[in-house]
Amino acid sequence: MPKLNSLDPITERFRSQKPLRASSLVITVYGDSIEPHGGTVWLGALIKLLEPMGINERLMRTTIFRLTQDGWLMSDRIGRRSYYSLTGPGRRKFEQAFRRVYSDHDQSWDGSWCLIITHQLDADQRKQLLDDLGWQGFATLSGQVFGSPNYNLSQVHSIVAAAGLEDNVVVFETRPQQELAGRPVRLLVKECWDLHGLAQQYQEFLTLFRPLWKEISEQTSLRPEECFIARTLLIHEFRKLVLRDPLLPDELLPGDWEGRAARQLCRNIYRTLTPGAEQWLEESLETAEGPLPVAANGFYQRFGGLK
Repeated sequence: MPKLNSLDPITERFRSQKPLRASSLVITVYGDSIEPHGGTVWLGALIKLLEPMGINERLMRTTIFRLTQDGWLMSDRIGRRSYYSLTGPGRRKFEQAFRRVYSDHDQSWDGSWCLIITHQLDADQRKQLLDDLGWQGFATLSGQVFGSPNYNLSQVHSIVAAAGLEDNVVVFETRPQQELAGRPVRLLVKECWDLHGLAQQYQEFLTLFRPLWKEISEQTSLRPEECFIARTLLIHEFRKLVLRDPLLPDELLPGDWEGRAARQLCRNIYRTLTPGAEQWLEESLETAEGPLPVAANGFYQRFGGLK
């Protein structure tokens, strides 16, 4: 099988980061590859799996220790071997984040907005609440008003309640009184969300991964290990972008929005690489019970359905 030459600059880009973002990559691997297969793996196998991406054994052990201390991972020691899995809170954080990554986001928008009045909060409370609401695409529309056209009202109330602010903020749901994406609304979006900066980041993603798509679409067979490395770095880079993206409705985005092309490219590459990547995971990882379990059915619903 020919080598994937277009994978070299992608791998080198990750390995040349200072400092190397090992913790973030491990979370990507758990969310993308390990959780669908039962969620638990032997540390020794995980170390070997990530060595080609520049994470040596010493760095991996330090990273796993920190993720355990931070509440992301928990360990189960059997004999001389340690097996690690996501904690309950870690799994919930993963599900919230990766749901945004793998969904198609093609739901129609009815023009409604969620507005949150925060005049009773101090600056620190306001900043923390806005950070918590980032998953729902909220931005500051004016000094004391948050807003988002992309939200889940029940989740908004849950976030406010978890922060203990039910008696300190007012939550409104609005209905459109004019054209959904009229000029005043578009100006508001332009002022409140940094879509220009996000578009540049999406363009960098497209520039980095288009050569990979061209190469793998022209080959009839791919090396399983390269499929795993490429899929992992693909979703690692895409995840970072999506978590910064408010995922605004199409009606509020530019016609040539780079995020659409980036999601399409990511989906195409992910679907093509998945058979080989899954083969490599099954050959490389193991649990306390033996071979890695087959992926759960939900895994194959990613990006609208995998092969």
